[in-house]
Amino acid sequence: MTKALTAAVTMVGTAAVTAAVTTAVTTAVTRRAANEASRPHPGRADSVEPVGSVELVGSGEPVGSGEPVGSVEPVGSPEPGGSPTGAVHRKRVGGRRAGRAWAELLRLPALFTVPGDALAGAAASAGRPTSRTFLAIGSSLCLYSAGMALNDWADRAEDAAERPHRPLPSGRVRPAAALTAACALTGAGLALAARAGRPALTVAAPLAATVWAYDLALKHTPAGPAAMAAARAADLLLGAATTAGRTRDALPSAALLGTHTLAVTTVSRRETQGGSTLAPLAALAATTALTGLLTRGPSRPPAGRRNAATSGPPGRSPQAATGPGTLRTALGLLYAATAARPYAHAVLNPSPPLTQRAVSGGIRATIPLQAALTARSGARITALCVTALAPLGRRYARKVSVT
Repeated sequence: MTKALTAAVTMVGTAAVTAAVTTAVTTAVTRRAANEASRPHPGRADSVEPVGSVELVGSGEPVGSGEPVGSVEPVGSPEPGGSPTGAVHRKRVGGRRAGRAWAELLRLPALFTVPGDALAGAAASAGRPTSRTFLAIGSSLCLYSAGMALNDWADRAEDAAERPHRPLPSGRVRPAAALTAACALTGAGLALAARAGRPALTVAAPLAATVWAYDLALKHTPAGPAAMAAARAADLLLGAATTAGRTRDALPSAALLGTHTLAVTTVSRRETQGGSTLAPLAALAATTALTGLLTRGPSRPPAGRRNAATSGPPGRSPQAATGPGTLRTALGLLYAATAARPYAHAVLNPSPPLTQRAVSGGIRATIPLQAALTARSGARITALCVTALAPLGRRYARKVSVT
C-alpha cells in the first residue's frame, strides 16, 4: 500500500513539475511577445510568419498561403470606445505563435525524457523517490531547457542556412531572449539543487558547466558526444545524490544511460547532411548490447534493500528475493524496438530525413531505457510511472519536433 501511494505521488509530482517549469519559462516570454505581436512592426523581417504556420482565427487550420500575420483581418466590428475586436484576436494569435515558438526552442516533447533520469537515480540509490527527488526533477528540467535555448542561440548562424524554420533564424524568438532564458533557467536549476542539499549541488554545478561547455565550445569537436553523454549520466547521478546523498550505487545505471546518449549524439552530428552509415550502425550495435545487459543481467536492488533481498529463507537466491525480471525484460525490449528500427533505416539509407528520424527514435527510446534501469533496481511501480511519460512525449511530438 505504501509503495502504491509513493508511486502515485511520484507520478503526479513528476507531471506537475514538468508542466510548471515549462509553463513558467514560456508564459513570461509569451506575454511580452504577444504584446509585441499586437503592434505593427513595419519593415521588420520577423513580422512575417513562415509558410504554413499561421492559424486562422477560431479554426485551428494552417494557412497555406504564407501571408504575413498582419494580413489576418479583424473579426467583428469595433467595440464601443474605439477598441476593435480584431485587435484582441490578433493578440491571441500572436500569443499562440509565441508559445509555439518557445515550445520548439525548448524541445517540449524531449522534456518528457528528463524526469526519468532522477527517478532512475533514486531507484538505484534508495529504492524509491522522496520529496527531495522532485527538486532534482525540477533542477534537471531547468538545466535541460537551458541547454536547448543555449544550443539554438549558439547555432543561430548555422541554423539560418540549414534550418531557417527554427525559432531564432525565422525571427519568432529573439536571440537575446533565448540567451536570457538560458541564463535564468541555469540559475533556477542550480537554486533547486542547492535547496535539495550540498550533495545535489555538488553534482548539479558540474552538470550545468558541462551543458554550457557543450553548447558553446565542444558541440562541433570530437569531444562533443562524450560531453553530452557525461551530462546525461550526471543528470541520473543528480537524482541519486538528491535522494540518498550518494552516487556510488547509481554509477552502473549512469554508465548505461551515458552509452545510449553517446550513440544518439554521434548520429545527430550528421542529421542535416546525412551520408554516414557508420554512426547509425554503431548506435544499432550499442542498442543491441544495452538491450542484452538490461534483459539478461541480474537485478541490482539498491544498497538500502540489499540486506533484505539477501536475507530470505535458506536456498532463496537474491534474484528470487527481488522477484522475476519480467517487467525489466519487457521494458528492455521496448527500448530496443523504439531505437533499433530507425537506426536500421538510417544504415540502409543515410539520407537527412532518415537520419533525423533515427535521432528522434533514439531520444524517444530514452524513456523506456530509464524505465528498464528503474525496474532493474527493483522499483517496479516507479518504472511504470516513468513508462507513462512516453505517450505524453509522443503526443506533443506530433505538434513540435523533438530535434
